[in-house]
Amino acid sequence: MSSTMFRIGGDLNVRRLGFGAMRLPTERGPDREAALAVARRAADLGVTLIDTAHMYGWGANEELLAEALHPYPEGLHVTTKVGVARSSSPAGWKHDARPDTLRAQVDHALRRLRVERIELIQLHRIDPAVPLADQLGALRELRAEGKVGRIGLSEVTVAELAQAREIVDVASVQNRYSLLDREHEPVLAACEAAGIAFLPWRPVAGAASGAAAEIAAVAAELDATPAQVSLAWLLARSPVILPIPGTARIGHLEENLAAADLHLPPAHRARLDSLST
Repeated sequence: MSSTMFRIGGDLNVRRLGFGAMRLPTERGPDREAALAVARRAADLGVTLIDTAHMYGWGANEELLAEALHPYPEGLHVTTKVGVARSSSPAGWKHDARPDTLRAQVDHALRRLRVERIELIQLHRIDPAVPLADQLGALRELRAEGKVGRIGLSEVTVAELAQAREIVDVASVQNRYSLLDREHEPVLAACEAAGIAFLPWRPVAGAASGAAAEIAAVAAELDATPAQVSLAWLLARSPVILPIPGTARIGHLEENLAAADLHLPPAHRARLDSLST
């Protein structure tokens, strides 16, 4: 298997550098037209893994991707996340992974994405008010019904991942992780040991802000951008890492995807390895 590819769950073959759709505007108008163009350009450039969620516009992001890409090119998979609901709280959302809610959100996602099966569904957050066995049991039933292909988690600890794996086969974990944010290093290690895909969100956090002078220096030496260096470091960090950088600009998308071809010499990688916040 090429280092540029990964089989999620052992059988879903995708390119390791994907695209996160969270930032795409969904309101009608020029910004939406630009968002459609970004999604289409991602597919044109060979992206095979696009990440969205029920929470992103409460379904509007899923509808946008379907408008842009359906019928989907062969090999392109749109993954989505369920388990949170709209709320009047300051955050604007709340945990809700009750089985009925998960079923409804999956059914809505199938309709919005215009598919009969979602190849990877991820539990956006573990709901502390619902037994984990009930949450994952509902997703397992949906898998048995053929509505989803594989089950993943998001924002989990090592202990939660271990507990979940006693209930279902876990194909992926989506946690916050980047060159400058390695809080979830133990979770990455657990995923690598088990062959579970690790999808870092905010994969270039801090890299484009100029806060990391060393990243900027490495980028200048390699004729690359700080974001490209950060993504290349992630790809080199572990074979199970599948970064999903997001953007609403075609130029930035093309820059991010070019990171797949950036080689980090050992000396440069060692300098990056030593960075942390």
